[in-house]
Parts: sequence; structure tokens; C-alpha cells
Amino acid sequence: MNYYKLRRRQGNKLTEWFRNRTIVGWLIIINVVAFIAELIAYFISEKSFEYIALKPETILQGQNLWTLLTHMFVHDPTPSNLFMHLIINMIVLYSLGNLCEKIIGKKRFFWFYILSGLFAGILSVVLAGFFGTTAIGARIFGSPDIFMVGASGAIFAIAGLYVILLPRLKFMIIFLPFFSLPAYVMIPLVLFGVWLITIATGAPIGNVAHFGGFLAGIIYGIYLRKKYKRKIIALQRMFR
Repeated sequence: MNYYKLRRRQGNKLTEWFRNRTIVGWLIIINVVAFIAELIAYFISEKSFEYIALKPETILQGQNLWTLLTHMFVHDPTPSNLFMHLIINMIVLYSLGNLCEKIIGKKRFFWFYILSGLFAGILSVVLAGFFGTTAIGARIFGSPDIFMVGASGAIFAIAGLYVILLPRLKFMIIFLPFFSLPAYVMIPLVLFGVWLITIATGAPIGNVAHFGGFLAGIIYGIYLRKKYKRKIIALQRMFR
């Protein structure tokens, strides 16, 4: 076979592989690659974490503003975490994101994911900065001097979208695979249940980011339901 024809075929296969990747697939790849780079940087110097993680106090001072975006693609790098933060988020992103991407399309899904994650981060900064300076405020809204990382704000946006578009779609908790409830029950139950547990225990979980993403999903879902009323009704009939 001609060498140039072979190269062309290989190039076409590679191009086809890239084209066939879903946005969810690319997001997972980006998260994993970013996490590996983060681990290497963290191993070299723990201070590197400051330049990729979101810290409300720093943002309110007008510094490291890019972390509003980068924090969405990195996860807890500490040895005690044992990669669980990344693994759980990616499993949930894969589980919820694929159907959502098919429903609203690749371009819409991409921008919905990014903008929701940004909104979740901004809301975390504002509430932590203004209300998280006391002990009880930090438990409810997060402390302004604690770093925030993870894709869960954007993931909760996807979940919030389901509450509006497919409220009767059954959801399961990852640790309770034999227990399911409709989206309009399960999503708020998990969101506010975890929030209450965090307030009681002081666990370092970004509940405001979760709520911000959830709120973004609800708002966008209402917009889509009004604009595409007939399509949403037909969609809901498929997932009763």
C-alpha cells in the first residue's frame, strides 16, 4: 500500500475518533489529565495548588481570577482522598451528562456546563466572603480562606436541569444502587440533606457551589421548557 495513502487513512481514523467523542467524554478526559498534572505540580510544590484552586478571599481581592474556571477541572490531590473525589465526580458526570447532552445538543451542553460551573464558583465566593467569616457562617456558606475544587457545581447544574425537564426520571444514589426516587425528589433531597449533614459535622463540602449549579440548572430548564414546550412534553412522555 502507498505510504501516503496509509498515512491519510490513519489521519482520517484519528479525525473520526476525535469527532465521535461526546462533550461528556472530553470533559472526563480533561478532568483526568488536569488531575494528573495537578498531582505532579502538587508533589513538586504544594503552593502550586493556590494557582488552580478557588479561594474566595483571593478572588475578592481581585487576584487569581482564572481559578473561577480552573477549579472546575481539578480535584482534591491530598493522599487521604485516594482519588475518590475525582472518581465519584466522573462517574456521576458520565451517568447524568450523556443523556443531557443528547437532549440539548453538544454546543448547548458545553456552554451550559461551563457557565453553570462559573456561576457556582462566583456564588460560593460571594456567600463565603460575606457570610462565612463566623464559625456558624463558615459551616453554612463555607469559609473565605478555604480552597474549593471540583466539578460538582457543574454536575449539580445537570441534575437541576433534569428536575425541570424530566422530573419523573428515576435517580439513584451512587452508594445506594437499589434505592431510586424521581428527580424532583432525589436531587433536592441529596442537595439539602448533604448540606444539613455538613452544617452538623463541619465537613469541608462545597454546598454553596452545589446549590449554585442546581439553581443554574433550574433556571436554564425553565427557559428551555418555555421555549420548546411541545418538545419537552414529548420528551417527558418518553420518560414517565
